[in-house]
Amino acid sequence: MKKINVGVVGATGVVGETFIELLQERNFRVGDLKLFASDSSAGMSRKFAGRDYPISMLEPSCFKGLDIVFFSAGEGISKKWAPQAVASGAFAVDNSSAFRMDDNFDLVVPEVNGDLLEKHHQKPTIIANPNCSTIQLVVALKPLQEKFGIHDVRVASYQSVSGAGRDGMNELLENLKEPKGFSPKVFPKAIAFNSIPQIGEFDEQGFCGEEQKIMFESKKILRQKDLKVSAFTVRIPSLNSHAEAVWVRLKTNDLNKAQIESCLSLGQGLKLIDLKDPEKYPTQSFASGKDPVYVGRIHAELDSRDTWMMWVVADNLRKGAALNGIQIAERIFDISMK
Repeated sequence: MKKINVGVVGATGVVGETFIELLQERNFRVGDLKLFASDSSAGMSRKFAGRDYPISMLEPSCFKGLDIVFFSAGEGISKKWAPQAVASGAFAVDNSSAFRMDDNFDLVVPEVNGDLLEKHHQKPTIIANPNCSTIQLVVALKPLQEKFGIHDVRVASYQSVSGAGRDGMNELLENLKEPKGFSPKVFPKAIAFNSIPQIGEFDEQGFCGEEQKIMFESKKILRQKDLKVSAFTVRIPSLNSHAEAVWVRLKTNDLNKAQIESCLSLGQGLKLIDLKDPEKYPTQSFASGKDPVYVGRIHAELDSRDTWMMWVVADNLRKGAALNGIQIAERIFDISMK
């Protein structure tokens, strides 16, 4: 099989490093590998397949010869450099919010709307990688949408500090050592022994940025414009993986739990946990370092015949970011090389 020349922008960040780790874990057909980061990473290297690869700086023509470039360095970098990657003949899989809601670009979770990639196997373009919390939500919603139809979704998220990168993880660890009088830099308030009901800036209606991403991105990915999605996002003092409490109102009434579980069990990328024991359910520490989206605590809302509740957990660095991007690439090149 033809080797694929790969670039990773933001290679020294936690998501970038996860991209590198997963490329090796999944035996991605890597030919040449080019790693890029900011000037502060000059002189650094990262190991892949037993070899040290130097970190390069972004500059004109730096993507020449690459087949795909994974971007995980922020919206500004993506807006400037992703189009240049495409102009150089590479697919650009962008993990920032730069292109997600742009109608000119597809927003893809392979298990949910991967068919959109069929049209991209010949001509390089930008493909947007969704928000981490959105990804795990839509993976859990897709089988229910297909079989029963969905009226609306309500979700409360409990998001780990790795969602804010290495600086967020370090701030939690530092705050734990100094719980009193700590001055936060990454988060709006001290995160140790605390919960912060804000991820991103607030809009005029009182929704923060993370909530907007979940609400708008979910509709686009599920291709259901009339879907009502309400989100409330909370940062919690766990290191990795995001959890969500989800209420789903279906278009089909009078279903039983066995029918819901049977439907979810067929979901791609979805794993149900210990359904016969209500005291067993997925947790964030359990999901960390693993690939599936986990679902547990499935039960009907007490006073409703059409609303079901569930607990959804996934590793936000893997399925919520790097893994989803690599699955996009695997789908593109498997199509183009058939």
